[in-house]
Amino acid sequence: MLLGSRPARAGSLKDIDHVVIFMQENRSWNNYFGTMAGVRGFNDPNVQVNDDGLAVWNQEVDPSMSNDTKTLLPWYLGYQGGSWSDAIQCMVAGSNGYEENQAALNNGLNNHWARNNTPWSWGYLKREDIPVHFAIAEGWTSGDMYQESQITSTSPNRVTLVSGSVNVPGSPQTPDQGGPYIDNNETPGCDNYNINCYPLKWKTVFEIYEDAGVSWQVYQDTNNFDDNPLAWFEQYQNASASSPLAQKGMGYLGLEAFYNAAANGSLPEVSFIVGPAELSEHPPYMPKDGAWLQKKVVDAVTKSPKYSSTLLIISYDETGGFGDHVVPFHSPEDTPGDWMQDPYGLFDKIYVGPGFRVPFYMISPWTRGSRVFTEHADHNSQILFLEQWLKARGYANVETPEMVQWRREHMSDLVNALDLDHPDTSLPTLPDAEEPATLAGKYVGSSNCQATHPTQRPPVPYGEQGDATNALWFEEGYKEVVGYLTEGRYLVFEKSGSALTNAGDANQISSSPTGSGYSDKKQRWVIHYSGGEQSGVFHLSSALDGKWLGPEGKLLPSNQGSNAADVKITFVGNGKGYTLEYADSTPIEIDSKGALALQRLDSSTGYNVWSVSYR
Repeated sequence: MLLGSRPARAGSLKDIDHVVIFMQENRSWNNYFGTMAGVRGFNDPNVQVNDDGLAVWNQEVDPSMSNDTKTLLPWYLGYQGGSWSDAIQCMVAGSNGYEENQAALNNGLNNHWARNNTPWSWGYLKREDIPVHFAIAEGWTSGDMYQESQITSTSPNRVTLVSGSVNVPGSPQTPDQGGPYIDNNETPGCDNYNINCYPLKWKTVFEIYEDAGVSWQVYQDTNNFDDNPLAWFEQYQNASASSPLAQKGMGYLGLEAFYNAAANGSLPEVSFIVGPAELSEHPPYMPKDGAWLQKKVVDAVTKSPKYSSTLLIISYDETGGFGDHVVPFHSPEDTPGDWMQDPYGLFDKIYVGPGFRVPFYMISPWTRGSRVFTEHADHNSQILFLEQWLKARGYANVETPEMVQWRREHMSDLVNALDLDHPDTSLPTLPDAEEPATLAGKYVGSSNCQATHPTQRPPVPYGEQGDATNALWFEEGYKEVVGYLTEGRYLVFEKSGSALTNAGDANQISSSPTGSGYSDKKQRWVIHYSGGEQSGVFHLSSALDGKWLGPEGKLLPSNQGSNAADVKITFVGNGKGYTLEYADSTPIEIDSKGALALQRLDSSTGYNVWSVSYR
């Protein structure tokens, strides 16, 4: 079970009247936000180092690709400047398919993105390429440990979003209900490997909501890129035109209907948005066109008279062939519903998910501010959130029995991302988004881009990455952390205007006043899993010199990590921060005057934790 992930909450989910689900296409976290300050990106202090001594930043390059180097670091796709900044908008990286992405994962080594997908898979964008995305993510709360649900293409991930499963053996479904659905098959029957059986026949969450009396609606145009996953279920295909499944799940009200309903305050409790193909951000469709759609949706929500009671969740279905350096958090071998013998005979036994990280952010009065949510999450988390919220609103029988049990027990329900006690309806200033080009009523931005730039893939910088600092470039700054902690960031633990400190010339931890930007290296700490990824128990090392926090506040030399003390870090939530204590329950406190105290204090608030990115 998740430990420390669902603390007592003084606020109420009942304050939320409307939830809007909006999923885009085919981008990885690193591709969009690897350079962002204060998140798990190119400044990751816990990056996996494989047995060959190389961190997963170094992707293998074989001689058929280049003789100039043996490895490829992440690289900025617009590094050559000039017209390349436009051309890369409509660039395709690699494949989003099961085979290529399992091969890139390489049995957990995660070092074959360049070889087994493409070298462009290891490329990334910067703020200047996607300024609207950055502004939305930083105006509210982003989740830097949010993963695709399945290590494969669009349809299985979207099916998971609306049902919690793809019917891998051991799932709650029976074999005759379709699947295992690990490809985009929409041909009736099973494929040559006797999998991907279609149509699907298990129950979706929207049927459960309909039975419970929850109001809901899919908003889509006829140009929906075939991205409405409900259309792949037999019960929706066979629904009569007058039925709720047909009218709410399969109708074509159009996105204008969503904008109008938001404007007049008449949105249903659950809205599900499916955008048009050309604005989906699926390569070669352009991020900047998707930015325009995202801003339209965000503006509709935030300018609605019901914004004070609305939550918008924006996510991406899968990585689209773009790589990510974080090895997926996943279940133990042979976990029912997650593991299977590779049906194609390519890999041996594999887990189908959760997969790699994808962009994710939550827009609402309860998620305002440049914050980063650090809990393990995937598309199931959106279902889990809706369940918690609907139960808080008094609905019964809203938990789906179709979700894979390990996911229910181990993926976040997202509630810790919300500060329910301190809603903030102020709005950030978002940059303008260029309206997509149209011709005869059709979006043609990507077509224009490809016509203007016949070559969209820039030359791969083989052998030109001598300076890893330049390859692993990131913005400097900080974000407030919410949710139970996971590895991957430099952290500052601050309370009463002071932070836990390694003075450098001392053998005891101390405290010192925090400065502007939380940039003092003496106050930066790295957490390392000690009791398991979800135990909340860590060893702490100093970013200054590698010293470890030992018992009784002692600082141990960098070569004595085996003697580091277990420290339990608990997220309290709702603006109350975090508590720190040793495994023997001895508190690690800072008093109201900023002094360190290893004793219990009468305090209603804990530490603010800041994720910082500085060189």
